[in-house]
Amino acid sequence: MTGTSKTRIAQLKLVAAIAVWGGSFASTKIVVGEAAPASVIWLRFLIAALIMGAIAFKQGELGISSWKDALEFMMLGFLGVSLNQWLQSAGLVTSEAATTAWILASTPVMMAMLGWMFLSEKFGWFTAAGILLAAFGVILVASKGDLRAAFSGGFSHPGDILIIISAPVWAVYSILSCPVLKRHSAFKVTFYTFLFGWLFTNFQFISSSGWTEFANLSPWGWVNLFYLSIFCSVLSYIFYNDGLQFLAASQVAIFLNLEPLVATVVAAILLGEQIVPATLIGGALILLGVWLVNRSSPNSAI
Repeated sequence: MTGTSKTRIAQLKLVAAIAVWGGSFASTKIVVGEAAPASVIWLRFLIAALIMGAIAFKQGELGISSWKDALEFMMLGFLGVSLNQWLQSAGLVTSEAATTAWILASTPVMMAMLGWMFLSEKFGWFTAAGILLAAFGVILVASKGDLRAAFSGGFSHPGDILIIISAPVWAVYSILSCPVLKRHSAFKVTFYTFLFGWLFTNFQFISSSGWTEFANLSPWGWVNLFYLSIFCSVLSYIFYNDGLQFLAASQVAIFLNLEPLVATVVAAILLGEQIVPATLIGGALILLGVWLVNRSSPNSAI
């Protein structure tokens, strides 16, 4: 197979992964509309962990060599699954799927802010401008353009607050996962993140008798739950990492920026969510802010 063919296949896999992830917001909203978020997360990541565990076993990546590794995997599982996924799923009970996607698109900006606040990282004027633009974009998206309500503490939906909180949580997870990914494969880190994250979800699942929630799921609810477990958590991850092997980071970033656009279209089709100008304008500001943060030069640091 030629290099061009490999690149084209990688691009197709990346498009497929982004398209599936873009649909995850609408699917999550459908499922949490029928069953409690804690129950949905518990079953979603149980299925995903079992599938990825079987693959990890076949590839010989099941071993944990030290307590340090185990503690790091536990920390990532708690942040990435138990806490972050609960915030997003609970937020989507009332928040719109498109709003959620656009807010989470600001994660690279959140990472830059956390690096400046806690890691003494310096950034240039482009980053500062990007942070301000993205922050304003998030406010615009969450408030549906009603800036007066936003600055007085009100948003379009109560769940928007949980979604906004989940963005820095995911940024912290992303930062803490970097040193772990230098010592372990991305697949192994993801598997143990899912596994330990699922273990943490058992506390809430058992205490709330979460298994009783599954009787509330309709056939369509089950379809979306399996979509989240198999396609979003497993297949898209594999496709995404296959794409990373043959594409530059700048190309990958362009594809990732399509995710909230896909989410907006899918939410409009499946959920009947209205696409309002404030969402598109705010989303554009978020993407512009992310672009400025990613291209920032450390030379003119603040």
